[in-house]
Amino acid sequence: MTYTTTPDGTRIAYQLQGEGPVLVLLAGQANNHHWWDSVRTDFHPARSTLTLDYRGTGQSDKPNTPHSTELFAQDVIAVLDDLGIHRADIYGTSMGGRVAQQLAARHPHRVDALILGCTSPGGPHSIERGNDVRQALAQTQPGAARQALLELMYTPRWLADHPGPHHTLGDPGMPAHSRRRHLAASNRHNAWDLLPSISAPTLVLHGTDDLLNPTANAPLLADRIPDARLHLIPDTRHAYFEEARTHTSPLALDFLTTASHQP
Repeated sequence: MTYTTTPDGTRIAYQLQGEGPVLVLLAGQANNHHWWDSVRTDFHPARSTLTLDYRGTGQSDKPNTPHSTELFAQDVIAVLDDLGIHRADIYGTSMGGRVAQQLAARHPHRVDALILGCTSPGGPHSIERGNDVRQALAQTQPGAARQALLELMYTPRWLADHPGPHHTLGDPGMPAHSRRRHLAASNRHNAWDLLPSISAPTLVLHGTDDLLNPTANAPLLADRIPDARLHLIPDTRHAYFEEARTHTSPLALDFLTTASHQP
């Protein structure tokens, strides 16, 4: 395992695979790098992929101190600095998309191209999930909340053919305080005022049937970020990138290739 130590002394574990220009893959809330296990090799014909375990997850340190999407973005910068990578493409999904917004807005000179998947701007302008979804995720019966999350991530037809294990349901090794810190960081995210300053070529991706992070957030982002493109993936839920990988991975790579040739 390879680590970077951030300015505040936190060790961040990261994983670099493949060869070529670097694509940073950012996972969802309370998840480690395994979120990307099923699809990261899709990018290796044209990119190397860099993942990390957020503070609080995986092999990274788990300090019981305030977290934020801006702090997570600073951790990504620390990893890039440690590797001597000046610029990279960024693909963030769910909370990772919120971290990616912070990266692109606050560190524009470090981001070549940006993909925001199944995410939202946060704050009062975002579209919140429904109360029925909140109640389903708050069930106390053993396994009930996990099953609800599974069904929010994937369609029934896909689950019937893919019994798991599923790596998008949270890091099972996270301590309770880290889960609370991640939830607070995601809930406090509000990049609305930052989005117009994003200068990197941007693609917004979202499943049409996403109730965990409602699909209506996608056009909000695309309209707010200058010249952003929007692509909705039909009949998919929150984990569109995995369920529809044969469509979305080539789509993402084509966008990154095109963006890299822009003046």
